[in-house]
Amino acid sequence: MICARCHRFAAVPGGTLCTGCSAAPVPPAPPYAGMPPAPPYAGMPTAWLRSPVGLGRAAAAMLLLAAAADLFAVWTDVVMYDVSGDLMSGAVGADLTRRADDADLYYAVAGVAQLLTLLAGCVVFLCWFYRVRVNAEVFDPFGHRMKRGWAIGAWFTPVVSLWFPRRIAVDIWDASSPAAGPRSNALVNTWWTVWVIGLMAGRLAAVDYDHAVEADDLHSAAGEMMFSDVLDLVAAVLAVLVVLRLTRMQHEKALRGAVPAAV
Repeated sequence: MICARCHRFAAVPGGTLCTGCSAAPVPPAPPYAGMPPAPPYAGMPTAWLRSPVGLGRAAAAMLLLAAAADLFAVWTDVVMYDVSGDLMSGAVGADLTRRADDADLYYAVAGVAQLLTLLAGCVVFLCWFYRVRVNAEVFDPFGHRMKRGWAIGAWFTPVVSLWFPRRIAVDIWDASSPAAGPRSNALVNTWWTVWVIGLMAGRLAAVDYDHAVEADDLHSAAGEMMFSDVLDLVAAVLAVLVVLRLTRMQHEKALRGAVPAAV
């Protein structure tokens, strides 16, 4: 259960207060009857600690579903690449026509699957991301370079969406790390780098595919799309690792309770 006094950390087993509140002294009563009453308590936290475990598992599951859609897309890219290669070589026939039609169908189905899993995954992921951002503010109220609203808005703001979410994620990671010191940000940085490169590559590949007229143009665009989808697949797997690791870090830190201030 959550501490009954600060509402931030988990209570010690069998008690109602966390470690820090249990050790904090009770303020003495005013020594004189004429002393004005103490001002009302204004220390109620603006950020509330809530378990990220359920949302973390849901976000990881949706990201794995998106990774499965990316894997299917990679296969369709391979099929399109092979068919366009045969067209470039001058092959003809009913069998090639059937394969080309199948490749177009697979490509369309893969695009719909990727879009649906992306939209569903974004909703769950952003809910989780906002929760861990608020939790991180409980752990370290002064360790964040951006306000919590950016945990959602940064993803939809043009241009800055290329680096603001990564900055927020790093601040969350550092605030959620054990008290002994922040853990390495290598996992977050790797995930974000792959994600941004894949995003840019996907946009370029989509433009080239839409403007492809000749077989060699289609063949080149299919190769670009294959590269983009592989990066999306890797980014989705890395995102799962980030979600699971960060969720576990916050859960373990909440169970340990507040760290008493040094005297």
